[in-house]
Amino acid sequence: MRYSVNIPNFGDFADPRTVASLAVTAEEAGWDALFVWDHVVHVKRNRRVFGDPWMLLTAAALATSRIRLGTLVTPVPRRRPEQLARQVATLDRLSGGRVVFGAGLGGPIDDEYGSFGEPTDPVVLAERLDEGLGLLAGYWAGEPVTHHGRHFHADDVELLPAPVQRPRPPVLIAGYWPKRRPMRRAARWDGAAPLFESARHGHTPPVDEVRDLTAFLREQRGALGRESEPFDIVVGGASPADPARARDVLGPLAEAGATWWDERRVQDEVIDRLDPVLRRVEQGPPRID
Repeated sequence: MRYSVNIPNFGDFADPRTVASLAVTAEEAGWDALFVWDHVVHVKRNRRVFGDPWMLLTAAALATSRIRLGTLVTPVPRRRPEQLARQVATLDRLSGGRVVFGAGLGGPIDDEYGSFGEPTDPVVLAERLDEGLGLLAGYWAGEPVTHHGRHFHADDVELLPAPVQRPRPPVLIAGYWPKRRPMRRAARWDGAAPLFESARHGHTPPVDEVRDLTAFLREQRGALGRESEPFDIVVGGASPADPARARDVLGPLAEAGATWWDERRVQDEVIDRLDPVLRRVEQGPPRID
């Protein structure tokens, strides 16, 4: 199992210098990745300060040398694929091939999309997500792309330089389990980063649900003929500080198929404060080995 730190891109974490310093601490403490949210307003009525996730991750990349960096998750339907492809490729080259790309619909939809006159129909957004992901993969291949789809177009364009990682940075797909459609999408890529309808952000998901999800994803991967290829399943929550208790929580999750533990604070009014996150990061990951 690998271990990541999960932070929002608002509040204290809107400052790139803060995120860079936290990334250094995480790297020194033995964590494997830093994941940043990708929101523009989140819940609009809260009126928080925000930082652009790619600028935050750039600062983190410049300050570190080993830890992997990425978003959980970028809402592809509200992005222009060509611009997003450039941002990810540039960060991958800057970091020496350390980017992990998390993708999904994002939300809250009315706040994050509707506030700017973007479509809010989940069916349309799902279409834009799938079409956008296909375009991103084409752009990251470093070859000419021509595409005339329902939502996006490209006429013989080649976006260079390509990312360091080949054929592209790993793509993790988000969605709520037990909804099947997002996890069918995840099976076509490199990993799943599910939230669970039975567990709020920061709460550990039930082991039996992780086991059911893993079985479903293996079935889907098998139908695609990709059962032998590596595939990640990211689950998270707030782990116990005591190593023995942490092993009791994480061990069954690993046995159920989880390959990443994503350390998250319980989502409340202080989720965007540095001090409690920094104290937990300094303690190091809750290893089970």
